[in-house]
Amino acid sequence: MLLWLYRILFPLLLVVIAPVQWWHMRKRGGYREAFGERFGGGAPLPAKRADRRRVWLQAVSVGETLAIGPVIDAITREGGEVFVTTTTSTGYRVAKERYAGKVLGIGYFPLDWVCFTRRAWRRIDPDLVILTEGERWPEFIAEAARRGVPLLAMNARLSDRSFRRMHAWRGLLQPLWRGVTHLLPATEMDAERFRAIGFRPQVLLVTGNIKLDGDVREIGPEERAALRGELGFGPDDRILLGASTWPGEEEAMLAAWRAARAEHPGCRLLLVPRHAERRAEIEAVLAADGCRYHVRSRGRATRRDVDVALADTTGELQQLTRLADIAFIGKSLPPHHAGQTPVEAAALGRPILFGPEMSNFRVIARELVEAGAARRVHSPEELAEQVGRLLKTETERAAMAAAGRSWHQRNQGAVARTMDVVRTILSQQTERRK
Repeated sequence: MLLWLYRILFPLLLVVIAPVQWWHMRKRGGYREAFGERFGGGAPLPAKRADRRRVWLQAVSVGETLAIGPVIDAITREGGEVFVTTTTSTGYRVAKERYAGKVLGIGYFPLDWVCFTRRAWRRIDPDLVILTEGERWPEFIAEAARRGVPLLAMNARLSDRSFRRMHAWRGLLQPLWRGVTHLLPATEMDAERFRAIGFRPQVLLVTGNIKLDGDVREIGPEERAALRGELGFGPDDRILLGASTWPGEEEAMLAAWRAARAEHPGCRLLLVPRHAERRAEIEAVLAADGCRYHVRSRGRATRRDVDVALADTTGELQQLTRLADIAFIGKSLPPHHAGQTPVEAAALGRPILFGPEMSNFRVIARELVEAGAARRVHSPEELAEQVGRLLKTETERAAMAAAGRSWHQRNQGAVARTMDVVRTILSQQTERRK
């Protein structure tokens, strides 16, 4: 009954949200490519082979798309074939760049309405579906249950906001999640939340965060020097990184950099906003500040005395983090509170600063602080104070760096644990076909 109500209301909801979504898609670009796939269409896929299991792997945007690499490699090594879908045009472009030669195909996730969902299911015809992180689409999940296809939610998590809403409506929503056959939360806190909203204990297994298993390595001196040169930075400059910043945080980073510059003339600022389409807005801030800046999407810097580099590109955050001496993690200074991921910075051994809450990464943030790899700042003034302190004290930076690398090493293994579950499911599917 509830699913039928959803089917009736979804088109009405789509009419309301479509103009907003269309505006966002136009800002990000690439919205025309493979547009029909959003309605379940797309080119026909090769016929399924009897000796291979087909996995439909959905990754929302860039972060999830980058994180699924080890899972794709593991499935294909064991004889499976993977069809990857994403929701955003930026995620789609990254998937094309990273996985075009490795997977069966790459497409857009269909709008979650019965006609579009079933059309996509008929075309892809998977033996297993894997959703990442916060993906919970009622129609899509119902179709998996109708077809008897296992559905695994990998790296599953619930934000504070989602948990409050789902807990309040848990009695009504529980029937919609019955198609989830395996739920692999990233943390025990997430597992507790899923149990509280009605997920059965037997479908839950905490496997950890697959983003901790990514291939995170340093680059050599020549590559580092070349990348610095592309941004207009010198070989000996100290670089302050604003990672995945949100509105208002660029101004806070500029103020921190200005304060640090008084004692450390060789300090430079590297801004990597969460949304590259904010480039004009951020460039206006930089122009008003009067600093010498370079916008990365315009090519190599033509000068070597750039104060601030604006990296308005997609999929480069990990690479640019390798240049940082100190990393501030965005979406964390008030009024923002959810936080972006600090995993790459920790894995690379970069001293980390972030705002007071980091609610989307609460467990990771707490562990990093307790390990001595990160520090919380509660205001732009405190951010500037901590930046200045860390630039003065190389021993503190070194201790935070070592703590971050150690934390990362201790928490790896999520891909292996996830693949144990995937392997069991695919084996069972093979037995059923015999």
